[in-house]
Amino acid sequence: MPIATVNPATGETLQTFEALGAEEIERCLAAADAAFRTYRTTEFAERARLLNRAADLLESEQADIARTMTTEMGKPVAAARAEAAKCAKAMRWYAKHAPALLADEHPSRADAADSGATRAYTRYRPLGVVLAVMPWNFPLWQVVRFAAPALMAGNTGLLKHASNVPQTALYLGELFERAGFPKGCFQTLLIGSGAVESVLRDPRVAAATLTGSEPAGRSVAAVAGDEVKKTVLELGGSDPYIVMPSADVARAARTAVTARVQNNGQSCIAAKRFIVHTDVYDAFTEEFTTRMAALKVGDPLDESTDVGPLATEQGRTDLEELVDDAVRKGATALCGGSRPAGTDRGWFYSPTVLMGITTDMRIHHEEAFGPVATLYRVASADEAVRVANDTPFGLSSNVWTREADEVELFVRDIEAGGIFFNGMTASHPALPFGGVKRSGYGRELSGHGIREFCNITTVWHAADPDA
Repeated sequence: MPIATVNPATGETLQTFEALGAEEIERCLAAADAAFRTYRTTEFAERARLLNRAADLLESEQADIARTMTTEMGKPVAAARAEAAKCAKAMRWYAKHAPALLADEHPSRADAADSGATRAYTRYRPLGVVLAVMPWNFPLWQVVRFAAPALMAGNTGLLKHASNVPQTALYLGELFERAGFPKGCFQTLLIGSGAVESVLRDPRVAAATLTGSEPAGRSVAAVAGDEVKKTVLELGGSDPYIVMPSADVARAARTAVTARVQNNGQSCIAAKRFIVHTDVYDAFTEEFTTRMAALKVGDPLDESTDVGPLATEQGRTDLEELVDDAVRKGATALCGGSRPAGTDRGWFYSPTVLMGITTDMRIHHEEAFGPVATLYRVASADEAVRVANDTPFGLSSNVWTREADEVELFVRDIEAGGIFFNGMTASHPALPFGGVKRSGYGRELSGHGIREFCNITTVWHAADPDA
């Protein structure tokens, strides 16, 4: 795949970039390693000052970088501005909380003595150079939610971004340098996917994090495993959205629309499978379908647009094949199911609601990465759990209920990294983010995320036998 900005609303190639050669990659690796040797000893206060400065710059440039993101991958420009603001918020959160999150941890005095120590504690030390392989769908947020904690922990970073968002990738590399981080602390590598293995195998790279597809995750994890290097993987999702009889059905349906079409439906944590109790199925389906059909599809730079184009032509083709397979096998499209009229240019697809899903349909097992929702009718909470778990993924989930016993059942039994009640899944700096099953492993954000790329070190002092 060429490294290029291709406007998904028009299909026009706006700018192309040359991939880095071997000598340039070597210079970046050497700079990252050299920077780590000194940056790792900086105080939290200095790291926080630099990260807050990066947040200041991002906030002042919010409108410009939002337009760049929209032009490169098609998200509505209002959503792009919100993404930039969220990134600045996360930077400030980690700048404030990292010292407490990485503070030394002390066992009880009795446990220390029992181990034969006069003093013992755990210290979180940085690992080194971390390679980040990031996707295009949230081209700022996916990077910052790694970079902010990694830099606050004292690591340095190398970013291999998706090849269709090179301008956003370059902006990120320059942002941290302009904020005052030492040269080499955070660098963008404009390289193709074929160059990732050699970078990851380099002994100066200590660990890797990847957000993306399952095949990409398998590839990076296999190389890292061969090199015995730590990885964090956040892969696909096919999140359930369960609506039970006690729910506020109208509010659940309104929220469901946003949960499905956020980021033009191209979000790992977007709700994709809508599992509705039979007592409220008809009411939910009518409200949900009506609202999905009313969404405005069009130019993502138009402030009134609800749904822009898919990011790539191949992405739209993949989505069309899933929908066509389902319809051919008996599913009904209550709305959408095709490209919208009047969009001869660009990679647009109509918001779609499918009912009558069966287990022989690909869309039941595969992630639909676009504005396509599938409906399931269930008769009980137990059946809702069974359908929710009937997927290879386990990223997050949404449940609408006011019944306390149902809450406990869903918390106990749903196989996912998150369960959001009476609202839609969202990421926040203070809350851990990640999944189970084929959605990956490890966690981003919160204290769990900042500790993923730390050397969790036991420090033990022997008792003095002569004391």
